[in-house]
Amino acid sequence: MYIVIVGAGDIGSPLLEIATAGGNEVVVIERDAERAERASRQYDCLVINDDATVKDTLEDAGADRADALISTTAQDATNIMVCLLAQELEVPDIVSVVHNPEHMNVFRQIGVNTMQNPQRLIAEYLYRAVKRPSIVDFMRIGEQAEVFEITVMPGAPIAGKTLQEANTEGLIGGQTLIVAIERNGDGDPITPRGDTRIEPNDLLTVYSGSGATPEVTDIFGHSEDHS
Repeated sequence: MYIVIVGAGDIGSPLLEIATAGGNEVVVIERDAERAERASRQYDCLVINDDATVKDTLEDAGADRADALISTTAQDATNIMVCLLAQELEVPDIVSVVHNPEHMNVFRQIGVNTMQNPQRLIAEYLYRAVKRPSIVDFMRIGEQAEVFEITVMPGAPIAGKTLQEANTEGLIGGQTLIVAIERNGDGDPITPRGDTRIEPNDLLTVYSGSGATPEVTDIFGHSEDHS
């Protein structure tokens, strides 16, 4: 796979490491001379020390024959310009980091796949680890909905009940769905059905339309999330 990566900073450098280790043909464009020099020493790729918002630079990088372009600079305006030029060069897959969430729609309107600023995502995970200690992992969907993993505590309202019973009692259903169950560390997760019984210490993958609120995590026996 031929990949053009724009930016060799905090986001671009780990991406370079992964892409080159995967056996891809990689070209990186980095405007800063010091970063460009460092990338050329550390990674098996072609490094161009130039401005990626200039079309000639992208052409020098072979963007017109690339399978994908990923823009990782620290400025959304730069990333937008790079992506627009990549579209002119008919790059099949264009992906960009977005630092300001308010700019997300701009990228979507021009047809670019986006990734929220990883530093912000890490900060959100760290905050969630303190604010919602019961949540093992989570992924936000849209503005409010979340998919998250949570362990069922002994004595939880849902422990010992089938999904059908939990639904009848109003514990789940509507905006809260149990997607998968991991039990006793077994390899393959259980696909839950109406007669599937939830047991203490089950690790559940849950979808909640209202997010992982304390009211939702209470169902699984985690009152500490109210703190």
